[in-house]
Amino acid sequence: MSSDRVKAIEAKLKEAFSPIKLLVKDQSHLHAGHEGAKAGGGHFDVTIVSQAFEGHRPLQRHRMIFSVLEPMMETDIHALRIRANTPDEL
Repeated sequence: MSSDRVKAIEAKLKEAFSPIKLLVKDQSHLHAGHEGAKAGGGHFDVTIVSQAFEGHRPLQRHRMIFSVLEPMMETDIHALRIRANTPDEL
């Protein structure tokens, strides 16, 4: 199930942002017993680099990502750590 969630997150982010770099890590095992984990939501770490973030501040980038993943935020994702950059920021 966890790998399915990672694949779903990757697919949504690839479609929306055409990233040149994307890494999604499932960190749920580090949060066992946490209230969100008890309810079934996972903890994920996302690193994404895309031209789509050009001209957007970090908070705007996070909002863009949350918008794409919103349906999963209600069922599959409890916590999401995001690092979103443009290629120039590497």
